Amino acid sequence: MPISDLPALARPAEGARRVLVTGAAGFIGAWILRTLVREGWEPVVFDLSRDRRLVAEICGAAIAETLDWITGDIANAEDLHSAARGTDAIIHLAGLLTPGCRANPARGAQINLIGLLNVFAAAKALGHERVLYMSSAGVYGPDGGSIPQPTTLYGAFKLAGEICAKAFAADDGISSIGIRPYVVYGPGREQGLSAGPSLAARAIGEGRSYTIPFTGPLDMIHVGDVAEAFVTALNTKFEGAHIVNLFGQRLEAEAVARELQLLAPSGLTVSAEGPAMPIVLPQADNSSNLLKTWSPRPLAEGLAQTIEFYRTRARIVA
Repeated sequence: MPISDLPALARPAEGARRVLVTGAAGFIGAWILRTLVREGWEPVVFDLSRDRRLVAEICGAAIAETLDWITGDIANAEDLHSAARGTDAIIHLAGLLTPGCRANPARGAQINLIGLLNVFAAAKALGHERVLYMSSAGVYGPDGGSIPQPTTLYGAFKLAGEICAKAFAADDGISSIGIRPYVVYGPGREQGLSAGPSLAARAIGEGRSYTIPFTGPLDMIHVGDVAEAFVTALNTKFEGAHIVNLFGQRLEAEAVARELQLLAPSGLTVSAEGPAMPIVLPQADNSSNLLKTWSPRPLAEGLAQTIEFYRTRARIVA
């Protein structure tokens, strides 16, 4: 069941540039795979999971079945180095989200920090000039200041990774872009601290009411726009270690609930209740400095697409 409003994908041409995508079986990874294939890259999947179902939903079964899919642990340097051989670039997404890091801090450090070090070490060994990696707005704290002050282990690991990326640029000349989105929503988002808006869209698509379990300020960005940002960065020439605050649309969680309510059929209710998220973003948006051709879609459009995805899925399952 490919996304209905996007054209069907074709396999990359022979000789296409190859890019390793760690954590590609997940929500954001599946969308990045789709965008890479559309743009003529040949993605190589590196993931602990063998489950291709989400990738098949986002990219289509024909693409999912023929992807070069390598199973391994990002915390294992040998696994990663072996998978990266023969690639031209690395997009690093593999990570343990906030609840997982809270439940198992040591494993969170292995995946989110040691995993990133392994990615840069592989890039260095293979002669890659740059790395693109997923950071997070979780590096910020609740006070809204411009200086990162994370209050979660997840945010602390992400901030440490950004500092390590700067060291690799200084010591080894490996350039990088770390991308910091806040609330990424869209088809396939079903886990993580900020999944509430996507779960609400899923509930509407399945004919259920939903309460988003937090309130307060957010920045909402569609997963397809995050994927576009990564591929735009992949096709951009740059030097040095950079961080991009990737902003979509800023509004309160209560306003997101109202947007969803407008898209819900009669009889369903969507609301937002609970404490505010432990992150308040600074005002500065530096995404245009490097990603000059990138821009996010309107929130209403992205929410409507997400609802339709789950509505279609529910009809097929039924």
